[in-house]
Amino acid sequence: MQSLLRLPSTGTLPASSLRRVRCLFNQLLNYRGITPQPVLLRSHTTSSGDTINIGDVSYKVKTPRNPELVPQSYISDPLSQSVVQHLRWIMQKDLLGQDIFLIGPPGPLRRAIAMQYLELTKREVEYISLSRDTTESDLKQRREIRAGTAFYIDQCAVRAATEGRILVLEGLEKAERNVLPVLNNLLENREMQLEDGRFLMSSERYDKLLEEHSKEELDAWKIVRVSEDFRVIALGLPVPKYSGNPLDPPLRSRFQARDIYYLPFKDQLQLLYSVGPNVPAERISQLLSFATTLCSLESATLGLPDFPADNLAAAVGILNVFPTMPTQQVIQRLYPYTFVLGKEGRTAVEDTLKRFELLDSRSPVFLKIVNLESEQKPDSPLASVRIQTSDKDITIQVAAGTRPMQLHSRSSQFIRTNTHDQLLAEMLQSHMVKDMCLIGGKGCGKSVIAKEFADMLGYEVEPVMMYQDMTARDLLQQRYTLPNGDTAWRQSPLVMAALEGKLVILDGIHRVNPGTLAILQRLIHDRELTLYDGTRLLRGDRYQYLKNELQLSDAELQERSIFPIHSSFRIIALAEPPVIGSSTQQWLGPELLTMFLYHNVQPSTRQEEVQIMREMVPNVPKEAVDQLLTLTHKLRDTKDPTAQSLASSLSTRQLLRICRRLSQYPDESLHHAVNKACLTRFLPSLARSSLQKALMDSGIEETSAEMETLQNQDCRCEIKSGTLSLGSVTVPVFNPGEKMKVPDVLFYENAQHLRVMEDMLKDFLLGEHLLLVGNQGVGKNKIVDRFLHLLNRPREYLQLHRDTTVQSLTLQPSVKEGIIVYEDSPLVKSVKKGHILVIDEADKAPTNVTCILKTLVESGEMILSDGRRLVANQSERMRRDNVIAIHPDFRMIVLANRPGFPFLGNDFFGALGDIFSCHAVDNPVPQSELAMLRQYGPNVPDAILQKLVAAFGELRSMADQGIISYPYSTREVVNIVKHLEKFPNEGLSNVVRNVFDFDSYNQEMREILIKSLHKHGIPIGAKPSSVHLAKELPLPDISFVGHWTINQAGNARRKLLCPTETQQLSIKGPLYLNVQSYPLERHESRSLSFTEEMAHWSIPINEVNIVCDVIVSSENDADSTVYVVTCNPVSLHFMKTNGDKGYYVDLYDIFPRTVGGVWQPFLSVAPLGHPLTGQIILHEEQSNVILFLDTRSGELRRIMLSQQDAEPQKKSSWWGSKEAQESYKMCTEFSHKNWLVFFKENGNSIDVLDVLEGTTHAISLPINLKSVFLVAEDKWLLVENKTNKKFLLTTPLHMEAEDTGVCQLHALEEEAASVGFGVTTGLEPSTLQVISSDQLPPENLSVAIDQKITSPNRILSDDNSYAAIVVGFPDLMSPSEVYSWKRKNPLGSQTSSPSDQLFQPTKFANMKRTNCANLLAANQVVRAVSSADVPLKEIYPKDTLPPIASSFLEVTDLNSKKLKYIPVPRASSVSPYTSWLSKITDSDVLLATMGSRGVVTVDMGGSVRLWETGLESIQRSLLEWRNMIGQEDGRPVQITVQKDSGLDVNLPKHGKLDPDNTPHVGGNTWAGGTGGRDTAGLGGKGGPYRLDAGHKVYQVSQAEKDAVPEEVKRAAREMAEKAFKQRLKEIQMSEYDASTYERFSGAVRRQVQSLRVILDSLQAKGKERQWLKHQAIGELDDTKIIDGLTGEKAIYKRRGELEPELGSPQQKPKRLRLLVDVSGSMYRFNGVDGRLERSMEATCMLMEAFENYEHKFKYDVSGHSGDGCSIELIRSDQIPRNNKQRLEVLKTMHAHSQFCMSGDYTLEATEHAIKEIAKEDADEYFVIVLSDANLERYGIPPERFARALTINTQVNAFAIFIGSLGDQAERLQRTLPAGRSFVAMDTKQIPQILKQIFTSTLLSSA
Repeated sequence: MQSLLRLPSTGTLPASSLRRVRCLFNQLLNYRGITPQPVLLRSHTTSSGDTINIGDVSYKVKTPRNPELVPQSYISDPLSQSVVQHLRWIMQKDLLGQDIFLIGPPGPLRRAIAMQYLELTKREVEYISLSRDTTESDLKQRREIRAGTAFYIDQCAVRAATEGRILVLEGLEKAERNVLPVLNNLLENREMQLEDGRFLMSSERYDKLLEEHSKEELDAWKIVRVSEDFRVIALGLPVPKYSGNPLDPPLRSRFQARDIYYLPFKDQLQLLYSVGPNVPAERISQLLSFATTLCSLESATLGLPDFPADNLAAAVGILNVFPTMPTQQVIQRLYPYTFVLGKEGRTAVEDTLKRFELLDSRSPVFLKIVNLESEQKPDSPLASVRIQTSDKDITIQVAAGTRPMQLHSRSSQFIRTNTHDQLLAEMLQSHMVKDMCLIGGKGCGKSVIAKEFADMLGYEVEPVMMYQDMTARDLLQQRYTLPNGDTAWRQSPLVMAALEGKLVILDGIHRVNPGTLAILQRLIHDRELTLYDGTRLLRGDRYQYLKNELQLSDAELQERSIFPIHSSFRIIALAEPPVIGSSTQQWLGPELLTMFLYHNVQPSTRQEEVQIMREMVPNVPKEAVDQLLTLTHKLRDTKDPTAQSLASSLSTRQLLRICRRLSQYPDESLHHAVNKACLTRFLPSLARSSLQKALMDSGIEETSAEMETLQNQDCRCEIKSGTLSLGSVTVPVFNPGEKMKVPDVLFYENAQHLRVMEDMLKDFLLGEHLLLVGNQGVGKNKIVDRFLHLLNRPREYLQLHRDTTVQSLTLQPSVKEGIIVYEDSPLVKSVKKGHILVIDEADKAPTNVTCILKTLVESGEMILSDGRRLVANQSERMRRDNVIAIHPDFRMIVLANRPGFPFLGNDFFGALGDIFSCHAVDNPVPQSELAMLRQYGPNVPDAILQKLVAAFGELRSMADQGIISYPYSTREVVNIVKHLEKFPNEGLSNVVRNVFDFDSYNQEMREILIKSLHKHGIPIGAKPSSVHLAKELPLPDISFVGHWTINQAGNARRKLLCPTETQQLSIKGPLYLNVQSYPLERHESRSLSFTEEMAHWSIPINEVNIVCDVIVSSENDADSTVYVVTCNPVSLHFMKTNGDKGYYVDLYDIFPRTVGGVWQPFLSVAPLGHPLTGQIILHEEQSNVILFLDTRSGELRRIMLSQQDAEPQKKSSWWGSKEAQESYKMCTEFSHKNWLVFFKENGNSIDVLDVLEGTTHAISLPINLKSVFLVAEDKWLLVENKTNKKFLLTTPLHMEAEDTGVCQLHALEEEAASVGFGVTTGLEPSTLQVISSDQLPPENLSVAIDQKITSPNRILSDDNSYAAIVVGFPDLMSPSEVYSWKRKNPLGSQTSSPSDQLFQPTKFANMKRTNCANLLAANQVVRAVSSADVPLKEIYPKDTLPPIASSFLEVTDLNSKKLKYIPVPRASSVSPYTSWLSKITDSDVLLATMGSRGVVTVDMGGSVRLWETGLESIQRSLLEWRNMIGQEDGRPVQITVQKDSGLDVNLPKHGKLDPDNTPHVGGNTWAGGTGGRDTAGLGGKGGPYRLDAGHKVYQVSQAEKDAVPEEVKRAAREMAEKAFKQRLKEIQMSEYDASTYERFSGAVRRQVQSLRVILDSLQAKGKERQWLKHQAIGELDDTKIIDGLTGEKAIYKRRGELEPELGSPQQKPKRLRLLVDVSGSMYRFNGVDGRLERSMEATCMLMEAFENYEHKFKYDVSGHSGDGCSIELIRSDQIPRNNKQRLEVLKTMHAHSQFCMSGDYTLEATEHAIKEIAKEDADEYFVIVLSDANLERYGIPPERFARALTINTQVNAFAIFIGSLGDQAERLQRTLPAGRSFVAMDTKQIPQILKQIFTSTLLSSA
């Protein structure tokens, strides 16, 4: 059917109508054979004006009063039928006088239809775009100040109502809830009360009133008529489909709605055909079909955002010029689905693309810009660009800037790579048709590319940094005051750029609230903008049209505030990719999609990055770049989210920084640089381990050489002749203008801080801004202040906090005399003057505030809120006014706490870390810290400082592991030391409470702390009275027992010469053994009470292992080494007495246990002295094997004493034989002088081994030996076997002297003392146990035998006496006197022989250790005795039980003549080989001397204890200990105020005695008063002496005061028990069950506690309140200070709970599944390592930690065993609520693993769990697999398991392997993804590992 167009028969058409006619004529044309539907649109002119008919509806057009307000050029040529239908409906509503609401999907269509209608009917428009910042005053009236008076200015709604215009409200869903109701009455009744007292009244009522009253009267009543032509057209999105506020019901009811959906397919197709005549029609229809499919409701259910159908025209425009472009490439720009959608969404989109044949198999076209020429037109500069595509060159014309163009920029900052060429060409394509947005990760070069693009086209760039709180006003216009106090509006940089034709870069649109960005929609779609002050900006052609139509000049239009938008104006937005699958709202929503074309900035490929690094930093080492990029790409390519987050901190920008530094300092380690960039020190443990793994794989390792140079590097700092040298860096000292701003701080230098400062200086000299991250109190501020002090740089200081705003960072507005004045913040000051800006606590401020620093650091530009801008570029400065130059010396140093728990600040490092050079500041290492503390407390004893450093060091490592939450820092230690320095009498244990009292109410925490402090010997909680030294018993009287005579009566038989023979040693070896180190848990024993025991630790031996020797090297007291040898299997452990590391050498291969029958090796050890310190001799007594071991390198050699040693003996001869077996002995008395003596029991020769000389001397003897004692270097006491006769062998001191090489043997006669009458006291023959090799000092000897005497002497001990002294022996030849302290019963007479059948007394003659030590300096003999030999009844009172001790140390003190028995605690485990044990020692301990003051014992369970027995040293230690506790002398503390009473002191006197003895205070009369003058008394002045008349009667001891009465304690206990029983009754749980459950629960209490602390704080952080703006009460909002001046009300802000944004997704809980192994092997090996119980503990921990957090974490537990791969233990909807139910779960686990089938389903269970859990709806998914699967045994390759773990990338799966499978566990870990697998060799670690997983993953994002 033909279109009908009825032209009027008379009259001529006006110009505008002619255009419309032309439009309609176009309708008649047949576009590509498509017949349009009938449109009836009539227009005729009568004398009263035009009439418009649409179909059957007609409207009479009135002539507009302000024609410039009528929309122009909106009616497109072919008006599609659907649009005409909409226009007809609008006209109907208009005629009815109803307000309308056009609702529909985002895009410019609704606005265009509204404007077309207004253009058609020539109506004036008042347009307002609503945003969340719109207030009532934007709609009704705003106050402005003119000439000191506030006036009301009508705003859009009021203007529209009074002038009869149409009010277009766009974006109703954006406005805050309570704003729009102000329009309700205006909409309904056309009435409104205004702030200035006027009243708007509807036209009908007004006209009625006018009939009765005059106009003047109505004006006097302030009644204003609302025009009958006033209408409202609202444009909005349907909520809830889109995000926003739903319509208020009263408001909604006042509108008539019309759904404006996308144009129908045909209409749209027709439009696209006209845009792209060169594009094949089929391709266009496919494109449109694709778009329509994605806009359908079905795709919305998939969660796909709407396809921006309105942008199709732009896409077709590109395809029209570049017909060979693959369509898919263009679609990616309209709809960047690859990084908006998750995996499912991407698949859905790609399937649709395939369906419409849009997935081009063609490879993407490579584009390159070949040439640029400018075509200068006066008003619109254009550029003609030639782009080379794969087949031909295409020339296009694009808008350009006003500057000269340059194809290749001259900036050194931009290196062109192929990707960049392609991207720039693609951007040019988009630039032809639309504004664009670049999306790319942090630091991938978005800003640089945008700048390059601008330079290329000669644009001036206007960077606008976006931040989260940015308001619509910040984007468009801000208020300010003129110098006379009037308020005015200042255009924002964005608006200025639009007028001047610049390129605006919106940096960070992902940060801004989407509602704020929406106000730019009209600018972007239509290039029109209405500003707050009523200014309108129009598109160039519309402006021209107005000018021509109305015949107005530019000046006249500008007077009416209408300005043209420059044709070259463009916007490039920069954003980071949306986080897929995150719980927060995605920023890239359907609305934003319509605004831009999107380009993805890919991170550079490896080759390109190499090219960038090489060209930017020419002299960087090639190898370093390769390793660095290997690492970066390894991290970027993984699917693992932890690795990807690490990759983000290694952005291109950060890599360049590392390269610049390496090129400047080529000897720097790359390992250090990467760790610094990633802040490894503060990463969660999982991320740290995956980074370390990636570093190793990339070959970036820290070599030991580097470590050593770092340790030994002498870091000095000195200033010489104006040059500062810090370590290896030198720099001239700065000469500042403002000296007073240079910080000066007390700083004690230590190596570690100097190293940090050296590092900082290197970066500082490279021009970097610095970021220092560390825990609290590690000295960040001190380091920075010291750094600036050394450099002599002035600083400005800025402290950030929660309420820091962008304004307070830059300018602080204030009002002075009615004018707004801006105060420069420290930031602006330091920029101007070139000072250093120190920003402290940067993590406390919201990151959306601190991110404005980015433009300043990056582009050296920043716009301040008063319109000035900071600019670094000098040339920019000349061209613009209002510019502040950034001083070249300006730098920022930012300080922040580390991210994460417990600081819970904002992640400053995550947001802005890569624009700074980062430095992690840690607590100083022990040496540095000690050095520093010594300077703080020069008088504090060193021992105390060491204890403090050690204790805090341990607490810090606990904080790192997450056992405790608070990271104790150096600041706390320094404060303790300062206190001790000032008040030395205050005890350490009191002072440390200054730090730890914070934790005194947290029971768990307190226990951990106290345990740790006690471990390091800080006696917190000890009382001065708790000294538990052993009870002293009197020693029996000394008795003279006889003489030892060396018979020299010339009798040759008595003096035998012994031949010696010297040989060189023959040595076999060396072998290299592995010396393994392990951490030692060294505990100081004097923590709660003071005893003889100083410290103890355990060496890790299993229960079959037997300790057979212990010895301490006598280097010096403080630093001696303890050596412990075990047999079965043979191994050596050694450790420093005060170190925290033990070392272990396994000698099993040297002495295999498996040989033959019952060979039981038995070793002795002897440490050598200087120059062989650290080397030891090991001697096996049965085979006489002598080994020489270097404990540092692990070199082992065998020493052969004689030839027969070298020949292997017959097997039977030395172990299988049943006859008595003699053993070989080693005498170690002089091992520190590097010689030893060996002899064979019952043998007749002695071998002397001289280690240094490498010789051995064999001495043959005429007697058979039983034992040898080296009483001096040249005199040895020999005891003959069988007869026990003693001989003295004198040897030459140095065997080498050949001539004197004769050894003489003298017989020793023992003569009993005669008692008279010829009776002798008979010396019973007793076995000598030990005899000293040196003499007692004369004073000790004199005290011991009660006579003043100086003489050679030896102290000895045997079974029958406590001690004996031989005076005169061995040096004097005269008879020596023997004095002895006799025992009642000889030792060992009380014990019965062991009942072990294997025990054959004959077989091993004398293997036992003597266990006796002589301490000459202390005058003591100490021996270990079994409890049978101890008089327990004398030591312990009747009613007390003696301690359970297997043995006692018997200390015989010859100075005090006292005897003490010190109990040695029982061994934790004792070897089952009792017979073997009994051959080694009677008591369960071995003992060795340790220095001069004490002994060391090792019991059979491997516990090493250090004892202090010397009386003097104990007293010294006790004094120190009491000082540490603090002297509480029990006297009450008095407060004295010293007043000068003004009365002079007369002569002192006693004063009168008061017969009644009443208390007197002052008065100069009585004796015994207080506070008086001249008399005797207390606390006064001038009295003769103190006299206490006993008024303060009885002083209770402090301990008694502290103690809580017993009955109170008892009552509290009973109350708790009662409540506990009541609770058990409620949940029907027996007490037995309760104790069973407590066993599991107690084991993980600590982990549960700390997990819950973290969960609580996360919850608190989630609930943190926000600033609510536009409030009528609260604090003044700086941004609204002018509104305040004008008298607005809603200018305050206050903290409040922020309502979640409407449309933001519901917070879903995180989903967790624990998969426990309940297979048979768990039950089977539970006895070995408790693995099943540990798994049960882990389950218990999970249940307890997540109790009451079910809304955040939904968890379930299932098991796997031979019975199946999914055994339900806990369902997520039936979580155990109380202990009984939890115990049921644990019992089920136990029972199942006891009775299930064997088999292993670890793999299947893992896959099943991952698949099952992913089906549920949750935020994040976690699966944790606990298994003891020996994968190799079941033939499962680890790669297969790795695949199972990563089967679904959405699910974070972790595996924890239990059990010790040799190195298989380690191998497994290497093949599994980093940070995803853990090996718990000790099952105790399982709960700890679980906690670690939770803290670093679950909670990082919670």
